[in-house]
Amino acid sequence: MPSPVPLVDAAHSAAGEGDGFRGVLQIKAFRKLWFALSLSSFGDWLGFLAQTALAASLGTGGTYQRETSSVGAVVLVRLLPAVFFGPLAGAFADRFDRRTTMVLADCARFGLYISIPIVHTLTWLFAATFLIEMMSLFWIPAKEATVPNLVPRQRLEQANQLSLLTTYGSAPVAALVFSMLTLFTGVLARAFPFLTTNKVDLALYFDGATFLVSAITIFSLREISHLRRGQPPPVERDAEMAEPTDVPARELSIWRAIVEGWQFIGETAVVRGLVVGMLGAFAAAGVVVGLAKIYVGDLGGGNPGYGAVFGSVFVGLAGGMFLGPRFLRGMPRRRLFGSSIVGSGLLLAATAIVHNLVLVVFGVLAMGACAGIAWVTGYTLLGLEVEDEKRGRTWATLQSLMKIDLLVMVAAGPFISGHIGFHTLRVQHVVWRGSGSAFTLLGAGLLALVAGIVAYREMDDRDVPLWRDLVGALRGWNPLDGRGVSTGLFVAFEGGEGAGKSTQTRLLASWLGERGYEVVMTREPGATAIGRQLRQLLLDPDNGELSPRAEALLYAADRAQHVAEVIRPALARGAIVVTDRYVDSSLAYQGAGRALATGEVERLSQFATSGLKPDITVLLDVHVVEGLKRTSKRDELPDRLEAESAEFHDRVRAAFRELAEAAPERYLVVDAALPAGEIQHLIVRRISDMLPAISPDLRQTVQLKVARR
Repeated sequence: MPSPVPLVDAAHSAAGEGDGFRGVLQIKAFRKLWFALSLSSFGDWLGFLAQTALAASLGTGGTYQRETSSVGAVVLVRLLPAVFFGPLAGAFADRFDRRTTMVLADCARFGLYISIPIVHTLTWLFAATFLIEMMSLFWIPAKEATVPNLVPRQRLEQANQLSLLTTYGSAPVAALVFSMLTLFTGVLARAFPFLTTNKVDLALYFDGATFLVSAITIFSLREISHLRRGQPPPVERDAEMAEPTDVPARELSIWRAIVEGWQFIGETAVVRGLVVGMLGAFAAAGVVVGLAKIYVGDLGGGNPGYGAVFGSVFVGLAGGMFLGPRFLRGMPRRRLFGSSIVGSGLLLAATAIVHNLVLVVFGVLAMGACAGIAWVTGYTLLGLEVEDEKRGRTWATLQSLMKIDLLVMVAAGPFISGHIGFHTLRVQHVVWRGSGSAFTLLGAGLLALVAGIVAYREMDDRDVPLWRDLVGALRGWNPLDGRGVSTGLFVAFEGGEGAGKSTQTRLLASWLGERGYEVVMTREPGATAIGRQLRQLLLDPDNGELSPRAEALLYAADRAQHVAEVIRPALARGAIVVTDRYVDSSLAYQGAGRALATGEVERLSQFATSGLKPDITVLLDVHVVEGLKRTSKRDELPDRLEAESAEFHDRVRAAFRELAEAAPERYLVVDAALPAGEIQHLIVRRISDMLPAISPDLRQTVQLKVARR
């Protein structure tokens, strides 16, 4: 099973803890790997820009459809290897020496990039590009699985963010260089005659050099060979559980390793949501990649405009990766992921509608920022959800899916655009003239919008309105407002002294446990270490008198710790919480019983719990005389509250009944004078329809543990 992830976990800041990125770069081995990654990323983006521009120029002189199709073809070849070798590369990374794999892949890419300008034919360009991308498929999973072995666990997220920022942040630099080359080609050609023939040659030679430097750098990281797979701390296993069946990654066959990567994605809800969101986002990105040059050309921007738009996308992408988690650190990651994709889709659709190049530049800048937030958030979530033994295969499988997605959309976008051509839409007096590229980009934006909504609904685990989470994150409010998560079930038992709450909580917990649910049975006060000390202060009559306000504050302190330490974590992992007393006891005892203002006690409890309310409250209504008679039969002395007068307990009972009458949909009122078995039957009948679904595997595990007890 993957390591548990807090379901209300908020997005962390880019700097994180400690020294931030500076602290990560102080690690020599990671710094060397990061340096190699920086150079190769820059060379890749520069080469990509040059090749797509060349493809567009080769397609000129024909029809609009021919021009758009030629742009898509150059990227099509780059993505084809993912169809055939993606899952295989991931399994390879989990089984063979990663250092050797990365060095050989870099050396091969060096030779292939150098050969392109030497051979100088279109056929070899496509063949070499295919082989280069095939080598990249083996290099990337080995690199991703190596990073956790080079940095401490607490700095892994910062290392991943830095890698992403480097990979995508180098694109604006490459775009700037590309724009300068296209603007000053004539000047450069006089100093460097070989540029007159083909300005792409310089970028290709530079690409080859970066991969050679990368190979030399990685070759010096000899510790990678000794840390082929990260060795996580030993996991403590329940002695009552069945023997583990996991097989180490290196003992798996290639085919089984590939199958496990697919199975993990299909069986894990959060990963499914991430896949849906990423595939939708990458489908839109594929259309943008294939049509950006054509769309800018339709707007009259030319190569300088293309470089500006392309660079703006990645300036936004890098900014979103770095600044987004800082400003939205209070936003739960799962919601942040889907919402960012929705925002990116809306901005892409808006960009396709406008016909002003300046507005397009700013639009794609904002779109890139949303995409950057989604990418770094999804990257972090997937890293947290996937255990180390499956990380390489799962990442490779996802990357393969995304590249295939890109392949299809990069190829389809220009063809769709070409077949649409130019059209004019008239709505009364409003006339909108759009090209095929604009219509296609509009459709891509809507596709990303739908994918973001689906991912959001698949991954959302909170019942707090999204706007409240967003406003709270921007203003620094506590994100745990209200129920917080939609998992688990929260049942509270209330009632006066001697009502039988402890008996019924035990009976309900036993009934739920027998049916395969994880049950957390708790109480107030005293459910935590701090709470037990507070319980002694509150209930021991030998401690002297407490003022009503001091008593209310102590109960609120116990409740705040109870919610933070016991209730919320249990609900977040899907457990059923059954508590003996909660907020209503304070409203009844300190509000009505101690004659404090009920509104003040309610606000105090609201602060202590951040508004967390039970899904259902069971009120065991007992007559005061009968209840006190039951407590008097116990051997122990009455506590501070039990020793209060009958009039005090009458006020408490009346307050409980008023609370139940005010919200009958949230209460079950049961006559505590009934036999215990009959009371349990009424409780079970009421909550049966409220129980969450439970997986067969978890049900079997819990039932096995119960039986062994």
